[in-house]
Amino acid sequence: MTSFAGWQMPLRYASETAEHQAVRHAAGLFDLSHMGEIGVTGPGAGAALDYALTGHLSAVTPGRARYTMICAPDGGVLDDLVVYRLGEQEFLVIANAANTATVYRELRDRAAGHDALVTDATDDYALIAVQGPAAAGILVPLAEPGLDAMKYYAGTFGDVAGRAAWVARTGYTGEDGFEVFCRPEDAPHVWDELATAGAAVGLVPAGLAARDTLRLEAGMPLYGNELGPDLTPFEAGLGRVVKFDKPGDFVGREALAARAAEGPRRRLAGLTIRSRRIPRHGYPVLANGQAAGAVTSGAPSPTLGVPIAMAYLEAGTDPEHSVLAVDIRGDAVPADVTDLPFYRRRQQR
Repeated sequence: MTSFAGWQMPLRYASETAEHQAVRHAAGLFDLSHMGEIGVTGPGAGAALDYALTGHLSAVTPGRARYTMICAPDGGVLDDLVVYRLGEQEFLVIANAANTATVYRELRDRAAGHDALVTDATDDYALIAVQGPAAAGILVPLAEPGLDAMKYYAGTFGDVAGRAAWVARTGYTGEDGFEVFCRPEDAPHVWDELATAGAAVGLVPAGLAARDTLRLEAGMPLYGNELGPDLTPFEAGLGRVVKFDKPGDFVGREALAARAAEGPRRRLAGLTIRSRRIPRHGYPVLANGQAAGAVTSGAPSPTLGVPIAMAYLEAGTDPEHSVLAVDIRGDAVPADVTDLPFYRRRQQR
């Protein structure tokens, strides 16, 4: 167990490598109840979120989800979010645990003047995720019929193991999978039923360590590493989440438009390391021996069999015509630039 954003979280249950491989080849079971849930409801809920966030949330249809960001007026990222539209006048915003208070405060302030109510509903939910190629086969028999036909980034109300839940086909591993939002008092029962149902096909409980290597292989950003208040979505290669064509103004629009026009000052790249040594957050990246950026996330890749990293490279760095290395405790360890993500599952829904 480890302290994480005010919670005690499982870093690993047994072997983080075995947990990682179970998610890639069978399934893993994650307790994600530390994530923040913020409700935005009322006739003006969609308009309030359009103003507060970079995305066009009022255009999302009920039963669908959208990945988006909340930015400061200067364009810096305050958090990256998943927003579910539960109904015509009801949205559920999922925030990173360390940022829940900030996101709640900003949404409440930005909703002023809209006919919308913002509530911190974190204590009302537990969140259990089952991720991996066997996820649908494990969950569907325990849940409402038709979940196997659900599209990616969609959700529905239903029962799981006889308990009421919001079930979404979303996740943070690069695999197919589902996230089950249920009442905290129902979570132990739902967890036990999923664990029992999945045991025969190789499902295991998985902790934070496996979640980090899975999301890194999938090229998914982590707030505080690839995203932060000193970065805009454009540096992270996520400019697509900024919807300049939506009606009305939104917080950060002017600054983000200026950044989009001038181009990013640095860009996020994937690195594979020609060594067994591990690049860690903050390690310098060198191009022809000169400082050219810094590692944001790094770890051994159980799937690729080599260490991998994401790093920001300064504008003007030409990785294709430079000798790249990572400064690992004073040694320049050779590295190669690769496209993100490092890993992509064969079938995308």
